[in-house]
Amino acid sequence: MATTSDIRNGMCIELNGDIYQIVEFQHVKPGKGNAFVRTKLKSVTTGRVLDHTIPAGHKINDVRVERRKYQFLYKDDMGFHFMNTETYDQIALQETMIDRPDLLKEGEMVDILFHAAEEMPLAMEMPQNVVLEVTYTEPGVKGDTATNTLKPATVETGAEVRVPLFINTGDKIRVDTRTGAYLERVKE
Repeated sequence: MATTSDIRNGMCIELNGDIYQIVEFQHVKPGKGNAFVRTKLKSVTTGRVLDHTIPAGHKINDVRVERRKYQFLYKDDMGFHFMNTETYDQIALQETMIDRPDLLKEGEMVDILFHAAEEMPLAMEMPQNVVLEVTYTEPGVKGDTATNTLKPATVETGAEVRVPLFINTGDKIRVDTRTGAYLERVKE
């Protein structure tokens, strides 16, 4: 058990049956009344962000969460399968635990958050961006670089990404995993 004086950014706490990570906090001592801590919490399991106020000195349940590197192997009807590259242990996660499963390609390294006491996976975090090959898009025409017009393109994972007109089939592009947006063309 910890108290509000132990709160720091990145700390994970248990609240209302869910595990939250503290994004930011502020100790407040109003002129009248008791002090309190205003926090912004992000759910580790759902990604939902909420504001929460805790009275000063109040006890909170801190949770130890470990971040481990795993490699994505394959997807089947049991879920998404990952392997720890150090111990070769394999786990399967359901699609609901993954933010952007359509951008996940085989061999990709990801971080999986574990509840340390229960050895239970909580969530999977992808890298901020991934490099994917365009498998189909309408051909670009020479000189189509003057405008910011975008066209649909299908990448190797099957996801559809909006790309600039100069991108062709076979090009490698960098995609932001948080938004699914095109970032840049990757030179080989």
